[in-house]
Amino acid sequence: MNLFAKTLCASLLSLLLAGAAWASEKVNINTADAATLDRVLVNVGPAKAEAIIEHRKEHGAFRSVEQLAMVKGIGLRTVELNRDRIELGAAPARRPAERPAAAAATATAAARPQR
Repeated sequence: MNLFAKTLCASLLSLLLAGAAWASEKVNINTADAATLDRVLVNVGPAKAEAIIEHRKEHGAFRSVEQLAMVKGIGLRTVELNRDRIELGAAPARRPAERPAAAAATATAAARPQR
């Protein structure tokens, strides 16, 4: 019985340590792909992970953890459950989209000879 108790305690301790290591995984919500968001964040599945990516593409990088609640399907409860898992690192630089009309006007003005 003593051997059984020691084996049980050792098993529980290793499960506890493994769980702590798993729970400490963090994700940068400004750079992570949908699969990583789905895997690391609690109550975030594939659809919500894709919604996070789409929100990031439309509105730019998240500047605070609370901004995650602006994503459709993500509430403050989900944000609070994941606060320790979320990192806000620098997002990759976004180049502003060039408007075709502005580009054409610039090209036309540059092509005209000066008088």
